[in-house]
Amino acid sequence: MSAAPPIPVEHSDEINTRILSVSEDMVKGFVPNPFQVIAERSGIPLPTVLERIRAMLEAGVIRRVRQTLLATKLAHGALVAWKIDPDKIDATFDFMFREDPFSGHVVTRSTDRDISGSDYRLWTTLKVPQGRSLEEHADVLKRLVGAHEYILMPANGIFALGVGHVRRKTMEPGDRAPEPVAMDTTTTVELSDEEWDVLLSLKEELTPDEICENPWLGRAAVANVSYERFCEVATELNRKKVIGRFSTFLEHVKPSQSGERVTRFNGLFHWAVPKGMEQQAGAEIGRHFILTHCYWREGGPRFGNVNIMAVIHGSERDRVLAHKAAIDAHLANIGIPVSYTAVFWGGRSEIKPSEISPKVYRETHERWATMGTVL
Repeated sequence: MSAAPPIPVEHSDEINTRILSVSEDMVKGFVPNPFQVIAERSGIPLPTVLERIRAMLEAGVIRRVRQTLLATKLAHGALVAWKIDPDKIDATFDFMFREDPFSGHVVTRSTDRDISGSDYRLWTTLKVPQGRSLEEHADVLKRLVGAHEYILMPANGIFALGVGHVRRKTMEPGDRAPEPVAMDTTTTVELSDEEWDVLLSLKEELTPDEICENPWLGRAAVANVSYERFCEVATELNRKKVIGRFSTFLEHVKPSQSGERVTRFNGLFHWAVPKGMEQQAGAEIGRHFILTHCYWREGGPRFGNVNIMAVIHGSERDRVLAHKAAIDAHLANIGIPVSYTAVFWGGRSEIKPSEISPKVYRETHERWATMGTVL
């Protein structure tokens, strides 16, 4: 008897594409049966959905499957630009990614020419637990890696957040929602001990064995509550807007074993709009479907006083720029002036969920308290 053919694991396989177009970022909030939702919306039978997601995870095409949190509601956060000696950038990158639990995205960025802020080559996201200081943690990191300077850029508002690379491949420049998007705030919320227990068990990555019809049964046991109570608490967390999306995160920068890449280029785009127009401009920029992220962040004088930042991913550099050009044209057409704009291209990139535990924060700072520069 001949062996069964291998399960296709590339994102470009027709069935996988249909699954990923839903599973990357279209399952919003907490749902008791996320894989069933993916099956229904993709039109792929549930057993096939489970088989394919499990196979892609084990092959490394999907790097993690997890329930995301809206950490801006749970912790203080910021985008951070670091000025590092050129010969220390790779070592600093490694330290931020491997040793700092509170740094999430770690990306090197470059510009096509010398512009405001182009000497800040390393960019990270940083989150610290409620009641802790971003500056405190960044100061410690600065000492440990020997950085010259850092710029903290907290989010004042969120206009787009959802990394669905597969479904964005066929979008045309200028594709956008019929109306401006609403701005989400970053006001933190208080949680009970039981809510924290459920939340912390909910957010951990699913193992291949947990890619099953009901992935939350085991997590309820971890939280020491019944399955019914687990779902009740998770639903309440949803109401408090601290739950993000259920997501299969693709390895979107590194090639797969066969050499396929999900994307090749990502651009962090900056716009400076007049004071008082940040929310209006962000709502107009954020309505463009191609954006994976769009925030109101203050770049300050070192970054041309930009106040809207957004990210576009794509397989072709010119295509990424065409999407930005369409956004620029839209802003001009509706009368929103832009005094300055810039592009920071992504290079080396690693992503991990940021820790938000007060206990881990305390233990980390106790360990680092007497350490000097480590690089």
